[in-house]
Amino acid sequence: MPKLTKIYTRGGDDGTTALGSGQRVKKHSARVEAFGAVDELNCAIGLAVSCGPEPVTARALREMQNELFHLGADLCVPEDDKERTPVPRMEQRHVDSLEQLVDRLAEELGPLENFLLPGGSHCAAHLHVARAACRRAERDVVALAETEAVNPMILKYLNRLSDALFVMARQENRRRGVPDITWDSRK
Repeated sequence: MPKLTKIYTRGGDDGTTALGSGQRVKKHSARVEAFGAVDELNCAIGLAVSCGPEPVTARALREMQNELFHLGADLCVPEDDKERTPVPRMEQRHVDSLEQLVDRLAEELGPLENFLLPGGSHCAAHLHVARAACRRAERDVVALAETEAVNPMILKYLNRLSDALFVMARQENRRRGVPDITWDSRK
């Protein structure tokens, strides 16, 4: 567990930052962009929690936030450095857990008959923002994976997480009696 005794270090004043392995890279590197997007996603989920979702949803979101810290740790240490710098890693069990959540919630909701516009209740709208942030994080990890090795479970997890956030948004609308807003393709 890291112990932060001082918030600022001045080490990044030159436009670089340290990875978990100690290597310094530019702050605009693909790796930093990827874990930065994951951090923004985690913040969006925290905002969704703050709007007061159902307790079951809130617990699931807090678990996702914790798992996103694992994912960020996994991303901040290059694959070649993980043997000498062990960090939590995303595993199939994380993906499986999300799939079980999506399946359970989707069964309660029934099938979609059209595309949905983001929105509805306050909490559902925040969950849709988190879903969009998740898709951006996923795109950033894909871009990183084109140039550097990345744990493949990270991409699987982010892909399932966006599905989970979508279904959770629908569930929040349903629980609050707010209809989902369907796309009208004829307008």
